[in-house]
Amino acid sequence: MTSRSLAVLYLASSVLLVPGLASAAGGGAGGSFAGTGPGSEPSQQTPSANPKKSHVKKKTTNDKSGALEELRAGYKAAYALIYDKFDYEGGIAALRGLHQDDDADVANLIGYASRKLGRYDDAKLWYERSLAADPNHALTWSYLGMWHAEQGNVLKAKEELEKVGAICGTECEPYKLLKDAIDGTATY
Repeated sequence: MTSRSLAVLYLASSVLLVPGLASAAGGGAGGSFAGTGPGSEPSQQTPSANPKKSHVKKKTTNDKSGALEELRAGYKAAYALIYDKFDYEGGIAALRGLHQDDDADVANLIGYASRKLGRYDDAKLWYERSLAADPNHALTWSYLGMWHAEQGNVLKAKEELEKVGAICGTECEPYKLLKDAIDGTATY
């Protein structure tokens, strides 16, 4: 499993296991969970203080594991569509169906697929969304550098290369990918 996949799974488990965590951190669910949006306050009632709700079945660990497995499978399927089958449209649709647009890995992958489709404005917006969720997302900085190089702005691509190097060093894959793209020895 790749580090990108693990990062998505970590975020997903945080959101699924602790609803509102992503909202409290300024990302993720964006208030989509009941009672976690702006201005909402947590309930002050305890289970015994509200006997009418005592019959409501609480989610179990198995329910959460199932949802996490669904998310994991959905991300892996979208990843395979994009990187293995080059089905960028299908990959974008699958990623959007996860309803995790503010996750750095999901937004980055949508940006990558958009760039491959020649939708440069869309790609840049998704890269920015990814970096808003995780300013140290090395692969997003790398892909954004490639975006700049493809736009003819090699100087800006080199600035992004410096950022990638500061985040993960010069031996990490995102650094090598962007360096090769800038040097003209590879396209990605």
